[in-house]
Amino acid sequence: MKRSYGGVDESSRDKKIKYARTEPTLKTRPVAVFKGDGNFPYFRQPTEIGSLSLDIKRNFHNDRSMLKHYVPPNDIHKVRFDLTKGYHNFIEKDETFKEYINDILKWINCNRDKFLLEEEKKKSVEEKNQIRNLHTDFVCWRGLLTKLLCTPFENREGWLIAVTLYQGTHYMCEFDTESRKRQKQEMSERQKEMAYWGWKFEQYVTADKPDGLPKTDEPVNNCEAFCTVVRSRLEKHSLLFSGEVDAIDLQAKEPCKYVEFKTTRQLDSYRQERNFIKFKLIKWWAQSFLVGIPTIICGYRDDGGVVRSLEKMETLKIPQRAKDERDGWDPVVCFNFLDKFLSHVKRTCTKDDSKTVYLFEWTPPGDITCSLQNPGSEFQFLPTWYTENG
Repeated sequence: MKRSYGGVDESSRDKKIKYARTEPTLKTRPVAVFKGDGNFPYFRQPTEIGSLSLDIKRNFHNDRSMLKHYVPPNDIHKVRFDLTKGYHNFIEKDETFKEYINDILKWINCNRDKFLLEEEKKKSVEEKNQIRNLHTDFVCWRGLLTKLLCTPFENREGWLIAVTLYQGTHYMCEFDTESRKRQKQEMSERQKEMAYWGWKFEQYVTADKPDGLPKTDEPVNNCEAFCTVVRSRLEKHSLLFSGEVDAIDLQAKEPCKYVEFKTTRQLDSYRQERNFIKFKLIKWWAQSFLVGIPTIICGYRDDGGVVRSLEKMETLKIPQRAKDERDGWDPVVCFNFLDKFLSHVKRTCTKDDSKTVYLFEWTPPGDITCSLQNPGSEFQFLPTWYTENG
């Protein structure tokens, strides 16, 4: 079904997006400017077809063992969550180790039967094990799609996306840009601590079991994760992607009971609220909307890292807050851009080979460029255990 937005007019202003395409000769040239259409494109309701868990050692599990449960405070308007607590005991994920899309590929290997066509299901076990075609256009992490959705309204952060066409499916993997690498290297101790605050906030409002309580005295770790795996379709593009889920709220009335947790500084002025809507809310909305998460729990903190109140946001109503803002973002433009980009990828990435990598790069406010990488480049991301052994 097509997703709808409460109260959002689907007519959009002319938002111009430029991109460049790769010619067979590997030269890049600008192409005609694309204008976002006025109607929201067809986007099928995301359907969960599985899940995966990563333990504290980042080992993959084809189960829901790492799913947390939401524990709401007695009064969301009166809380005191000290997000600085336990920072020096933080068990942090090793960001230097490149995981690519390996965990999605492991999940696919564990669930090959979910991709079989009806006539393929009738084949012998040995024959089915040889089938590599997923009958799916794109496979990637949800975060990559979030960045693409936000691109029409982004003026700060670029992106680098590697694409490999293998057995009829375009596998997409995001890499850090040089700018992003520098940002990580130059992070101050204060910035690192503030990044920790988001993980600590989750600890205050989650438990391991439905009837459990938050364990705020234990060290926080960002190694463990629970991810949903969903199928969807955007116009002619069939999509399989996975995204991390913060918790489940078994008391929620919505069919999808997952919730997302976010923190932000308390808003003390119109300017702060405007920047919040323009730069943060678009990413929050895109992230949750893509996998069908209906609720975001936002913790408002002070400069000292103490959350004083929470707000429950409905994902479908978030675009309404941006509608009347000057230079506000528009979900119609976001999804039309994503549709156009995916079509562009299909036209450009035509060599079906697990070792062939097309690298798409964008730095605002320029065009999107694409280059074909040499064999064995640093951007080759499909492992041989997936392509050779399935």
